[in-house]
Amino acid sequence: MATAVSLPRRAPLIAPRPCNSRRLRLVHVSAARGGVRSLTVSATAGARASSGLAPDAAGTPAWDTLGGVSVLAAGTGDAVALTDLWDPTEGVAVVALLRHFGCFCCWELASVLKDSMPRFDSAGARLIAIGVGTPDKARILADGLPFPVDSLYADPERKVYNVLGLYHGLGRTLFSPASAKIYSRLDSIKKATKNYTLKGTPTDLTGVLHQGGMFVFRGKELVYSWRDEGTGDHAPMDDVLSACCSVPAA
Repeated sequence: MATAVSLPRRAPLIAPRPCNSRRLRLVHVSAARGGVRSLTVSATAGARASSGLAPDAAGTPAWDTLGGVSVLAAGTGDAVALTDLWDPTEGVAVVALLRHFGCFCCWELASVLKDSMPRFDSAGARLIAIGVGTPDKARILADGLPFPVDSLYADPERKVYNVLGLYHGLGRTLFSPASAKIYSRLDSIKKATKNYTLKGTPTDLTGVLHQGGMFVFRGKELVYSWRDEGTGDHAPMDDVLSACCSVPAA
């Protein structure tokens, strides 16, 4: 079993550097819904408690815990260790966790991620999108959206979700006030789901109750974390890009 890891919902960012011509916003630590919150997470879904660890102490434990976790490449079905997907010394990775491949909000998020890939490339960041389900379910999203299959991975056993402490449950999925933000994105959702199908839904329906999240690593250091509090409660993309452009403070 993977060891426990403590992570905040949002990790504070450090001095940003320009990576393209667009101005990027910094994450505000005292953001809405209570600011930074830390969680102690075990590999058992739903095992969560508050922690007093400082947010900047989360990077190395997160990397160490993920070291034993593999995901399945959507294109080939091959298992690959998640931490082998970027350079542990200075590589930048955006690890985007979708709910599952049959979630219409996740089709919208995947569309936004795809549109942001030129900006990720400018920041030297690799996009790693992961969803609950099997590789054949992942390819349904990849073909229908479409989405680059070499950036897409499947996690049928939700190992990454459990290790990183993403929320799970019926209340979060259907009744969270955080989900209300999808009503401001209806046009975006409609555009992204022109070819949407429920066929991407995982066979194990307990998987549809897991929420997603967004994590940015610079080497082994976790520089940004976000856990969706409800369906469609996605991380602000400008904040994710700011994290990709961050450099350690002098």
